[in-house]
Amino acid sequence: MQRKLSTRFRAVIFMLSLAMVAVLYFPIWKIELAAPQYPEGLTLKIAANGLTGDVDIVNGLNHYIGMQTLHTEDFIEFKVLPFIIGGLALLGFVVAVMNNRKLYYAWVALFLLVAIVSMVDFYRWEYNYGHNLNPEAPIRVPGMAYQPPLLGYKQLLNFGAYSIPDIGGWIFIGVGAILVLLSFKFKKGFFLIGGLILGLQSCSSGPAPIKYGQDACDFCKMGFSDKRFGAEIVTKKGKVFKYDDVHCLLAAVKAGGKEIGGIYLLDFTDGQWIKAEESRLLHSTSFHSPMGSDIAAFADSVKMKSFNGESLTWKELYR
Repeated sequence: MQRKLSTRFRAVIFMLSLAMVAVLYFPIWKIELAAPQYPEGLTLKIAANGLTGDVDIVNGLNHYIGMQTLHTEDFIEFKVLPFIIGGLALLGFVVAVMNNRKLYYAWVALFLLVAIVSMVDFYRWEYNYGHNLNPEAPIRVPGMAYQPPLLGYKQLLNFGAYSIPDIGGWIFIGVGAILVLLSFKFKKGFFLIGGLILGLQSCSSGPAPIKYGQDACDFCKMGFSDKRFGAEIVTKKGKVFKYDDVHCLLAAVKAGGKEIGGIYLLDFTDGQWIKAEESRLLHSTSFHSPMGSDIAAFADSVKMKSFNGESLTWKELYR
């Protein structure tokens, strides 16, 4: 193995180091909160040197449920992270100048270590703030924790919390992906990154269980009570919107504003989720669905034979 790096290789390293400098000037992560009382949503942005966004409003909400308030000065991470990211960028420039392959691999290993430790620390931070609650808080729900998701979507009481990298985070991830590709000589690197992408896709959000007595329909705001009916929209970002009737689901679709990744219906007979396009639908006034659509979904026509009514396809209903 050659100890020296090609000129093109060094140029790429130099550009990646510049990208790492850019990470210092953009938010790295963001947590978006959505609830009926905040139609425009709330956003908490996490940068290398502090918190921005709707911090004061989030702190006000945290007070009511017993969570600690968030202040940049309370986190040692915001004091050291700019130096860590700046140090990684500086080391990249050193690698490009020194032209040493072993030094390059050491840089990559250090980069990956920082990424892993940062995610573990972020999870620890979220767990601490979501579980260590003030027992004298105005709102107390026994057994309830408010830990935001590390990545993806999670329902927290009437708030939907969505956690995702921001601009700086995507730059950091992009730099890491390219470093891995370079380290494993393109062919092996593509296999590794492809496997990572498939793994992330396999963990993507699908339909979520309905909590009867707790959840409310995202359209009509009625509580869920009938386990035979229910529908969900899962957005491309992984957010889940729940509906107590096909009527509410179709109204929400018509209203727009969601990048739909999938639509799911509850099987009338066993309560299992079915992809809407694969379902068999039956309309009958004897069903008495919560909002009057009187449409039930079935996984197959065999289950539907026990009931009388007008057979429909999802395509006919969705048009």
